[in-house]
Amino acid sequence: MLDELLILKKIKGGDIKAFEELFRRYYFPLCCYAAGITGQMEVAEEIVEELFYVLWKERERLQIFQSVKSYLYRATRNQSLQYCEHEEVRNRYRETVLTTSNPEQSTDPHQQMEYEELERFINGTLEKLPVRRRRIFEMHRLEGRKYVEIATQLSLSVKTVEAEMTKALRTLREEVEIYIHMK
Repeated sequence: MLDELLILKKIKGGDIKAFEELFRRYYFPLCCYAAGITGQMEVAEEIVEELFYVLWKERERLQIFQSVKSYLYRATRNQSLQYCEHEEVRNRYRETVLTTSNPEQSTDPHQQMEYEELERFINGTLEKLPVRRRRIFEMHRLEGRKYVEIATQLSLSVKTVEAEMTKALRTLREEVEIYIHMK
């Protein structure tokens, strides 16, 4: 425990060697732990890498009151469970979409027109977004890329990608609400 507190103090001071030591000590065990929860080693690695990224980025403000090991395992558990919940929601949504009739293939002309109108409206709203925000949105939602992958490809931080996605979704939500109230 004292060893971990010393390492944590060094990390807070910006000691990259201490951070690397902590990373080497816990990376693989945390990946195995996360993989046990998510069922996917690739996802587990992303979760743990993001955890260490945030740990380094927020090192000066970090408040750890128990052992570093406990903190890392709890954070990994929380992120893994959050991922599983998100996947469950996505799978339920996907199943709902697949089991309901597809508006694009509808034989009801009125429903088809409404679908096309809504699609044009959403595409128009996306076109109004700043270029970088729109590109991030398209890469994530239309191409299915992960935030880390987008950040790497566009030379941005993961937090910037998250912030841009949040802004894009907020804009879409607000515009769709206005559109619905106008109907």
